Amino acid sequence: MSPLYVGIDVSSKSNVAYLMKPDGSKHSSFSVPNSRDGSRQLVKRILSAITSESLTDVVIGLEATSVYGDNLVCFLRDDASLAPYNKKIHVLNPKQVNKFKLSYNDLPKNDYVDSFVIADCLRFGRINKEVYLDDYRYAALKNLTRARFFAVRNLTREKQRFLNQLFKKYSTMTQEKVFSDTFSTTALAVYESFESAETLANMDLHQLTEFIMEKGKNRFPDPDSVAKAIQKAARSSYRLPKTVNDSVNQVLSISISISPLDFSFFTFIISKTRRNST
Repeated sequence: MSPLYVGIDVSSKSNVAYLMKPDGSKHSSFSVPNSRDGSRQLVKRILSAITSESLTDVVIGLEATSVYGDNLVCFLRDDASLAPYNKKIHVLNPKQVNKFKLSYNDLPKNDYVDSFVIADCLRFGRINKEVYLDDYRYAALKNLTRARFFAVRNLTREKQRFLNQLFKKYSTMTQEKVFSDTFSTTALAVYESFESAETLANMDLHQLTEFIMEKGKNRFPDPDSVAKAIQKAARSSYRLPKTVNDSVNQVLSISISISPLDFSFFTFIISKTRRNST
């Protein structure tokens, strides 16, 4: 086995590569754009080095750096021209590389230091295992489940901010939970349609009942009782200064205007991806 060791220092704009011979000496170092064309240049330089040095294998390593190396790993995985050379790709923990780097006391100060350290790390075998490069459907499943996780978390935070502002405008209404679902279509219509608790408290009860029936699409079994409960809560709620009340209305309007996330879509896609992965 005579491998070429390729250390790659990945960043958002460019990938700095260090090509190391089996004995640890330098073959070459260079920088290419972090793009499809740049990756093609990288592979071309790797193949040239393998050929010129009559090597049989190639071991490639890079640090796990957010998302910047994902496309490169996929590109290198799928590139058929490297297949005859028993290609291995390792995504290294940055802490692991940094600890290995501390063992040097005479590193040169240039742009290729990190890529050199990664290549030498590969040469000494200071690696756990080759990166898991199985079916892309697993990567797709990871993307979807993470997206759903963050969407749910952000929506939870937004709901809490909304409830805090709602308490300022309709303090008693939130305490007594007039609506079984605080975020129902009818409830949101009430929060947004009436300028203040004072306006709602002084509204004609018959008109408020009709409003509830319209927004609730006649789904309330006793809309009169709902209207009375809403008005009672409005009357006992705090009154805000107009300037403060206007700012609260703007915040509530922004939250209401955010389209509710359809998590059933995430659930469907995730379940479909899981089925296809088995």
